[in-house]
Amino acid sequence: MNILSPEQKEPESGGLPGSFDIGLRLSQLRRERGWTLQQASKRTGVSSSALSKIERNELSPTISTVQRVASGYGVDVVTLLNEKDGSRSLAGRRSVTRAGEGRPYQSNSCANTLLCADLIDKRMTPIRSIVTARSPDDYGSWPVNDAEIFVTVIRGTMVVHSEIYEPLVLNQGDSLYYDASSPHVWTSEGPEDAEVVWVIVS
Repeated sequence: MNILSPEQKEPESGGLPGSFDIGLRLSQLRRERGWTLQQASKRTGVSSSALSKIERNELSPTISTVQRVASGYGVDVVTLLNEKDGSRSLAGRRSVTRAGEGRPYQSNSCANTLLCADLIDKRMTPIRSIVTARSPDDYGSWPVNDAEIFVTVIRGTMVVHSEIYEPLVLNQGDSLYYDASSPHVWTSEGPEDAEVVWVIVS
């Protein structure tokens, strides 16, 4: 994994709303493993300074950064963002998320809702998001992770910015499947924020 260099900006700031303390959660998981911040950085591909700030709740990581941290810690995103154990792999297990339900996770670029969040150890992570970012400058860094991602636009217009491709405009009903290993960000365009559904597979 690529570790953010000192010249790159860190993930955007801002706390996670609600009672869930992501900083405390990450600190607990790291200490359970007996890792230093430097060891956690090598495993996750996120700089030790960024991890330190996240643990102190001085930075609110994007879902992509959370995905990298979860992968490095050997858990899935839902497990990382969940204080309680959910339903693990059992034959025939299923989960339903009704309209307006789901586990919220807010960053400076998206208002995310984790779907079917009661199931942990999933092979994929479905997320419904409202993309609030309007410019690539709204990001502290361009996310990178080892996942493959499928996204479909439910409402509005989203633009995917990549270091290796021209900006890609996705309108309502459009879909994209991509390898997230190159730096990329997404923004909304038009009078309303885009609403999308992501499926992340790592």
